[in-house]
Amino acid sequence: MSYIGCVWSFFACASFCFVFHIRGKMMFWTSAGGALGWFVFLLLSPVGNDIVQCFFASMATAAYSEVMARVFKKPATPFQVIALIPMVPGGGIFYTMEYCVIGNSGKFLETGLHTLGIAGALAMGVLLVSTFVRMAGMAAAGGERK
Repeated sequence: MSYIGCVWSFFACASFCFVFHIRGKMMFWTSAGGALGWFVFLLLSPVGNDIVQCFFASMATAAYSEVMARVFKKPATPFQVIALIPMVPGGGIFYTMEYCVIGNSGKFLETGLHTLGIAGALAMGVLLVSTFVRMAGMAAAGGERK
């Protein structure tokens, strides 16, 4: 298994940092989140299900984003958005629309549902971790809302 994809994920995320106006050391740390996510994705390759891989990779990037947000006293959102870039199912979206346009309804449904599964797994991974962090923060504050 080749982990060179982690390096490419890092550089892809660094490129998106320019779009989001993230500069300096923050560019490195946000891009590292994307490399971490891809590393977890590759680590879970033996599972053989890319939806499960994306779920756990998004959980890892969400946890990383929450930690980096506290370390740098910045919002977790830029860390999370950049880190999810390598896992976004852009190809699946493209092929879903291509099958729709050419009228291949069987492949359209198959590809569309698979793409929806990946997107849902990414969302659920982030949701679970961010909810856990929020609940842990409320428990640490004595149950009071911030």
